[in-house]
Amino acid sequence: MDRRVFMKSGALSLVTMGLSPSFLRRTAFGAELVRGAAQHGNTRGKTLICLFQRGAADALNVVVPFGEPAYYRLRPNIAIPRPASSAGVAGAVDLDGFFGLHPALAPMKPLWDRGILAPVHAVGSPSSTRSHFDAQDYMETGTPDQKGTHDGWLNRYLALQGTCEAGCVHDAKASPFRAVSMTQQTPRILEGPQATIAMNSLDEFSVRATGPAVDRLEALYRTGTADVVHAAGGEMFEAVKILRAANPRQYTPQNGASYPATQLGQRLKQIAQLIKADVGLEVAFADVGGWDTHVNQGGSTGQLAQRLDDLARSVAALVADLGDRMADTTIMTMSEFGRTARQNGSGGTDHGHASALFVIGGDVKGKKVYGTWPGLEPEQLYEGRDLALTTDFRAVFSEVAGKHLGAKRLDVLFPGYVAGRMFWVGVLKRVTGSSAIGLSAALGTCVRPAAGRQTDKPSSRSLTHVVKIGRSSSTPCRSRPRHDGSDRPAAGPCPSASLLPAEWARCARCRSRSARCRA
Repeated sequence: MDRRVFMKSGALSLVTMGLSPSFLRRTAFGAELVRGAAQHGNTRGKTLICLFQRGAADALNVVVPFGEPAYYRLRPNIAIPRPASSAGVAGAVDLDGFFGLHPALAPMKPLWDRGILAPVHAVGSPSSTRSHFDAQDYMETGTPDQKGTHDGWLNRYLALQGTCEAGCVHDAKASPFRAVSMTQQTPRILEGPQATIAMNSLDEFSVRATGPAVDRLEALYRTGTADVVHAAGGEMFEAVKILRAANPRQYTPQNGASYPATQLGQRLKQIAQLIKADVGLEVAFADVGGWDTHVNQGGSTGQLAQRLDDLARSVAALVADLGDRMADTTIMTMSEFGRTARQNGSGGTDHGHASALFVIGGDVKGKKVYGTWPGLEPEQLYEGRDLALTTDFRAVFSEVAGKHLGAKRLDVLFPGYVAGRMFWVGVLKRVTGSSAIGLSAALGTCVRPAAGRQTDKPSSRSLTHVVKIGRSSSTPCRSRPRHDGSDRPAAGPCPSASLLPAEWARCARCRSRSARCRA
């Protein structure tokens, strides 16, 4: 059966659904849907909203390194002016004296000021591919350079656990709205054995009919308990009833939120509606294209600015609309790779390497640009042309999965990647109650440098503690010098730093330059 189902009977038509194939394969059906935390006496569960900027967003004009002189030499026509720009030209929105937001992202500056917005720069896949298709596949499966991975990392998360706080009561069946993609087809990131839903809009996920025709068709699908299609039809109607009760067409955003009348704006509006309807939504996904700016990219205005304006106004409206629910919601953007540091001859940029992403939410430690800035001088560029990678995307994704969603088996979410606290960039405030239980098991064996010395990288602007590491060892860390200067072993996991491509590492625990640090 195809993912999109279309049935028509007389005056009735049922139109949706990008359903994961397993939604039609499950052997037990009919359990009551999760209708929300309040109904079951739970605390609120966590929600992750992933936004994929397909086409490779230009990191250098999104989070602008206006304090880097080489930036302006490389981009004489498309660089974003410094914040103190000349009259009539919009400059970067200053964040920390070195980085700024593209002026079209100004609606997101209040999120920075509130401390709930954190950019991560020079982040991406360690794969050297410049193919959109391959790079997107690697990011969505969580396995760079591995084309044989059959499921997406978010579907693997769904297969492993839920997000409600410790002690809450689980239903026998999870909500069919546990993972929803506002796309025509199920994205790669959600493909896999766990049930997911993909739909263009909530209006499509409905039964359009009047009179008794709906009841007759529903009764038809409720007969024959052994029939997979009948059973799936029963669940389908239960899901439709929930959305009908939520009344999508009558939804009014709150807190003065004004969504743009764009595809992204309307999709985020409907994600907000699902969250507020307490239908058990844990993972939401939307993508937005138009980031492949080879020609006429523009600077403060133009093609890229238009895309960023849509993104900023849509995200700002979503945050305002959700209000205090942002305490339990994290929004994470992603793009398959960045673009060349130097502008091309057509006023644009070509396929590059490292990119930038945003993490937004109540759990976020904002007002800081995360990652290690590699610089833009010729010898600092990747292959002499691109922004170099200093943070593997899996370091950010695994931190969000572990701290926000409470994922325990990070080694399963990102196979082949040594998951754990030592790889995280520190963008989130805390570990959730459910994840704290299994975190030590996830960390298990740490990878630490066999020998190391403290040093500074003279050509880099270090945003966090940077140390030079030697050859790594896979043996468990038995001696962990404390970061308070004493000789007693440190409690808890080894604070070994992440192994970055150029053998540079950031200490995840020590935020000062301590001679005791051997991370």
